[in-house]
Amino acid sequence: MKILVLGAGATGGYFGGRLAQAAHLGKADIDVTFLVRPKRAEILRARGLNVESPQGSFGIPVQTVVHTELKPVHDLVLLSCKAYDLESSILSIYPGMRPDTYVLPLLNGLAHFDRLDAEFGAARVLGGCCHIAGNLTPEGLVRQMSDLQRITFGVRPQNNAGARAVLDKLNAAYQATPVNINYADDVLQDIWEKYVLLASLAGMTCLMRGAVGDIAAAEGGPALMRRMLDECVTAARHAGKAPRPQALDITTTTLTQPGSTFTASMLRDLESGGRTEAAHVVGDMLARARAAGDDATMLQAAWVHLQARDARLKREGAA
Repeated sequence: MKILVLGAGATGGYFGGRLAQAAHLGKADIDVTFLVRPKRAEILRARGLNVESPQGSFGIPVQTVVHTELKPVHDLVLLSCKAYDLESSILSIYPGMRPDTYVLPLLNGLAHFDRLDAEFGAARVLGGCCHIAGNLTPEGLVRQMSDLQRITFGVRPQNNAGARAVLDKLNAAYQATPVNINYADDVLQDIWEKYVLLASLAGMTCLMRGAVGDIAAAEGGPALMRRMLDECVTAARHAGKAPRPQALDITTTTLTQPGSTFTASMLRDLESGGRTEAAHVVGDMLARARAAGDDATMLQAAWVHLQARDARLKREGAA
């Protein structure tokens, strides 16, 4: 199976890199190629892909292409872009796709599915998400920042008959890696459970400009965190995907843990002056909560905060 991985940063570099490592060691019958920008291609061609991980660090030579070199030979595209790069990513992968190529998105949230379905057809857009804390260093090293690393994938109800066979092959390939795999029977349930956690975490840590433990230590902080979580759960319930009891217990504990330094990557992007996935995560969850009949006060406050920050950056940049 030929797999095209869009990007070789924290997400694509890790989850695609583990597949490439398995192929390099002869443990998986797959062919992995990374679609990257020219500068990243130069680094990868000169130094290989280097990953620092608690599950075992490695460096291997990898196949790379830039957009102009793509050919329609791939069976599966692993889409690991940020939501704000979705449109450019769609244009980038087009030359590498056949009419029967599948797309497995690992983006946060849910809004991207409508866009990908419209572009490629829901029959070929698989269900997926991932959990990892990582970054790409200026030297080009993919660094995993905690033990957490899990990929979730599964067949969506709209997928065609060939989807299962492709995911079976992907699952077999990941079995030869240290990656934690969740080959889900109801992948949308798992995606919603991650989305509830992420939107609550991003909304509150960005709004309060602090980690989970900082919010937990503040008078009234835990109550506001639970209110944010309730709004996200309402949206999930309206979609028929209310978090399962065990998942909700884990999420609640994670979001209210005293002393926790856990933050959303969105907060790190916010504080560094970078672009964020605010509209895709917080803004979209707000719309879903309101559609469910919730006033979603906490989500609205977080969304206004994030928009105001962008407006200020634009104003000061133009001044």
